[in-house]
Amino acid sequence: MRVNLDLDKEILDETLILSGLKTKKQVVNLALKYYLKELKRKDLSELKGDIAFFPGYSPKKLRD
Repeated sequence: MRVNLDLDKEILDETLILSGLKTKKQVVNLALKYYLKELKRKDLSELKGDIAFFPGYSPKKLRD
């Protein structure tokens, strides 16, 4: 999909350097993936206290 964006050139340039990516498109796509992952993580945190494990559940036993 073709989209015109007015991005901060300094941020984009610094991200290109630090990430080691070769194109601005790669930088934007990676940033969107990270942002989406963060949004989903926040949604899961809202479930805190709503999930009940079965009696006797022990995550330590699963590691053995």
